[in-house]
Amino acid sequence: MESEKESVKDLIVDVRETEVQLALMDNHKLIEFNKESLTDHSFTVGDVFLGKVKKIMPALNAAFVDIGDEKEAFIHYLDLGLYFDAFDQFVKKSNPNTNAGDLFSGIELGPILAKEGQIDKVLTQGQMVMVQIVKEPISTKGSRLTAEISLAGRNIVLLPFAKKVSISQKISSKEEKKRLETLVRSILPVNYGAIIRTAAEGKNAAILVSELKSLISKWEGSWSKLSHSKGIQPLFTEYSKTTTVLRDLFNDSFSNIYVNDKKELDEIKKYIAQISPEQEKIVKYYDGKDPIFDHFEVTRQMKSSFGKVVPIKQGAYLVIESTEALNVVDVNSGIRAKTTDQEENTYEVNRYAAEEIARQLRLRDMGGIIIVDFIDMETQEHKNGLYKYMTELMQGDRAKHNVLPLTKFGLMQITRQRIRPVTVIDTTEECPLCHGTGKISSSILIDEEIERRIAYYTDELKLKSFTLKTSPILGAFLSRGFNSYLRKWKRKYKCKIQLQEVLDFSVLQNEFYDDRGGKLD
Repeated sequence: MESEKESVKDLIVDVRETEVQLALMDNHKLIEFNKESLTDHSFTVGDVFLGKVKKIMPALNAAFVDIGDEKEAFIHYLDLGLYFDAFDQFVKKSNPNTNAGDLFSGIELGPILAKEGQIDKVLTQGQMVMVQIVKEPISTKGSRLTAEISLAGRNIVLLPFAKKVSISQKISSKEEKKRLETLVRSILPVNYGAIIRTAAEGKNAAILVSELKSLISKWEGSWSKLSHSKGIQPLFTEYSKTTTVLRDLFNDSFSNIYVNDKKELDEIKKYIAQISPEQEKIVKYYDGKDPIFDHFEVTRQMKSSFGKVVPIKQGAYLVIESTEALNVVDVNSGIRAKTTDQEENTYEVNRYAAEEIARQLRLRDMGGIIIVDFIDMETQEHKNGLYKYMTELMQGDRAKHNVLPLTKFGLMQITRQRIRPVTVIDTTEECPLCHGTGKISSSILIDEEIERRIAYYTDELKLKSFTLKTSPILGAFLSRGFNSYLRKWKRKYKCKIQLQEVLDFSVLQNEFYDDRGGKLD
């Protein structure tokens, strides 16, 4: 328990031109990585759409729904929800001449949908339905949908067209359960239900009321779209990836949140102020010279963590292979120095491997079936110890999972909830200088090539200030010594050159940028 108190948990938010990348660090070690595109709409978990039923499949008791994606989404009868009829009435009766608030509160929550019913008795081809993504498109399969809409907050999950108020089983105090249920029931409008999450324990009424109002506002904000158009369209999306990560992971153990964009900084502060006002001060703006991921060593860790071969400790390593349905992890002792006790040595390597495997599953968001081939151990005590240790390591994983004991062949089977494709980052790169040919101009001429470009920018384009981004090796070469190349060029061309070293760059790679951050050809 003592080590948990000392844990330093940082969230690094890198806002780029086309995407936002998020890195969750635990004691400066990368444990989760997420990214969100800013250019196009992707079909992500939590997004709500008005879709059209394209095909009914009675044999599967399911239907395919068009939500605007190139692959049709899938919904099973059991995912229609208890009060599907209420949602269906709301969709059909919504129009610009109707007061949506009166319509919503006036719909009767009739009998619940029968468990043993048939989908072709409920849905018809061409019918418009309100649906929410619960599993993202993976490989050739489209999204998995539900028609039981929910809006998740940090402390409360709002359920439109529902009666129940459920409370997390992890809240043990009966008095606290009663307080929370009484409070939430007293502020819920007609035809709304809620699930009270574990994070709500001990929270004062003002925070819960504020969050509930925010969730209701988000839901009601989709009504105008619904009433003005009955075509296939997104009604509302989940929160941004940043706030989704904070919603699911944020707690008192967070030490810092670093952001390199002021707009995103304000949004995060606003969200933290709503869910945990006393921690707003941990959100900090990063304006350092180096890229934010380089400064916090995220880039370096990503390069070493997402390859096929992942080093562990003292020469041991993992080999990770993924297919559509199966992930295989092979544990190797490598060149690790052997102790006199081979069995103890093997058990130690396997424990190191278990720590890295638990981290890799979260980092890559690997789902489905994972087979781990540990190094063979002789004693049952060590096999049981490794199984118990792996189970403990997986407890911090938000995804639903199941860990099975080792088989007699030393294999461990793990199943992990699969709701989105595995995160893949290509750790190899094409050389920007030779473009894959294997040949580059002589490195001895690199200073002449850079100087020609500086001359062009200053004489022809009349630029007097720009940034030169290089690899650390080239940067050191250009700035070394009192009479360095950089100092010489500044004097000769009467310009300001800011040197910025980028870890991602290959040895001789260099790029020029103007004062506004625009790349110069």
